[in-house]
Amino acid sequence: MNYVKTGFLLVALTMLFVWIGGYFGGQIGAGYAFLFALLMNAGAYWFSDRIVLSMYGAKEASKEEIPELYDILKELTDSARLPMPRLYISPQNSPNAFATGRNPRHSAVCVTQGILNLLNREELKGVLAHELSHIKNRDTLIMTVAATIAGAITMLASWARWAAIFGGFGGRGGTRRDGNAFAYLFMLIFAPIAAMLIQFAVSRSREYAADKRGAYIAGGSAGLASALLKLEKGVKSFPMNANPTTAHIFIVNPLRGNGIVVLFSTHPSIQKRVEALNNIKIQ
Repeated sequence: MNYVKTGFLLVALTMLFVWIGGYFGGQIGAGYAFLFALLMNAGAYWFSDRIVLSMYGAKEASKEEIPELYDILKELTDSARLPMPRLYISPQNSPNAFATGRNPRHSAVCVTQGILNLLNREELKGVLAHELSHIKNRDTLIMTVAATIAGAITMLASWARWAAIFGGFGGRGGTRRDGNAFAYLFMLIFAPIAAMLIQFAVSRSREYAADKRGAYIAGGSAGLASALLKLEKGVKSFPMNANPTTAHIFIVNPLRGNGIVVLFSTHPSIQKRVEALNNIKIQ
C-alpha cells in the first residue's frame, strides 16, 4: 500500500510542476518542468533519506562510539528479523528520533543527543523498537518521500510569491490578462494546502501500529509508554527548530504550537498513544 501511495505522490508532483511550467512558459515551460519533475522524483525516491538526515546534521555512529545503543539496536533487529540499519546521531538537544530509508535493506535510525541524555535503557529500547516497526512496515519510504515532496511544493509557493512581488501580475508576453491575479493567488493558497494533504497521506494510524508492533519487538510496552511521556515534556522544554514538512517522521511532533498547528498534526496525542500501549497484553 505504501508503494501505491508513493507512486501517487510522485505522479501528483509531476502534474503540479508541469501545470506551473505550462502556466508561466507555455509548451516549452511545461516540457522543462516535466524534465525537472522527473529528476525531482528520482531524487525523492533514491536520496530522500540522505536529504532528511543532512537537514538535522545527523552523523553515522559506529559501535565503538555508542556501544550500548548499538547493542540495543542489534538485539531488537534480531527480534524483528530485520537487517541491521545504519545508526545516526543528530546533535539536536531536543529529544526525538526517526527512521528513514526506502526499504529495510537501505534504512537508518536517527536519535538526537537530547534523547540520549533523557531516556534510560528500557525507554531507549522502546523508542528504537518503534522506529524499527516503521522500517518493517515500510512506512519509511512514504514518510521520507512525503517530506521531500512537501518541501518541493512549499518551494514552489515561495517562487510564486516572489514572482508576484517582483514580476507583478502581467500575462505572458508582457500583456495583462484578466484572471492572472487570481491564478497567482490560487498558487499561493494551493501549494501550502497541497503540502498538508501530502503529509495526510501519512496516516496518524501508522503511529498506533508502530507503537503496537514496537511493544512486541521490545517484549513489553512499558518502556515506550514511559519514553513518550518524557519526550512530550522534553520537546516542550527544548523545542526543535524543525522544518514543518518533516515533522511527521519523528516519534513525537517536534513542533510546539496551538490551534491550527495542532489541528493539522500528523501525530495522535501522547495521552491516547500511552493509553493504547497500556492496554497491550504481551504473553
